[in-house]
Amino acid sequence: MTGDIDVQILYDDGKPVFAVLPWEDYRRLMRRADMRPTVPHEVVEAVTIEGVPAIKAWREYRQMTQAEVAERAGITRPALAQHETGENSMRQSTLEKLAQALGVVPEQLTFDDDD
Repeated sequence: MTGDIDVQILYDDGKPVFAVLPWEDYRRLMRRADMRPTVPHEVVEAVTIEGVPAIKAWREYRQMTQAEVAERAGITRPALAQHETGENSMRQSTLEKLAQALGVVPEQLTFDDDD
C-alpha cells in the first residue's frame, strides 16, 4: 500500500493498547485482500444453508433482539423486521447504520445478495 496513514497510538502504563486511524484509511485497509473482515461460521451457515438473511443472521449471532438493533441503528423495530425478511428495500445510509449497530462493515450484511 502506498501513502502514509495517520495513526494515533493509545497507551496504558506505557504499553500500546490501541491504534486509532482515520475512517478512510481503515476502509482502504479493509479492501485489501489480506485484511478483509471475516464472517463467523454460524453466520455463513445460517445464510447459505438455512437461507436466513445476513442482517438477521448477524443479529442472532450477536444475541440481540430486533428492538436492541433497531434502537442502536435509529430505526423502528417493524422497519428492521421488514429489512430482515427482504420485504423492504434498504438505503445505503440504513445499511451503514445497521452495520454499525451490529459491529460489522456494510459488506458483511450484503454477502447473501444475488448481485
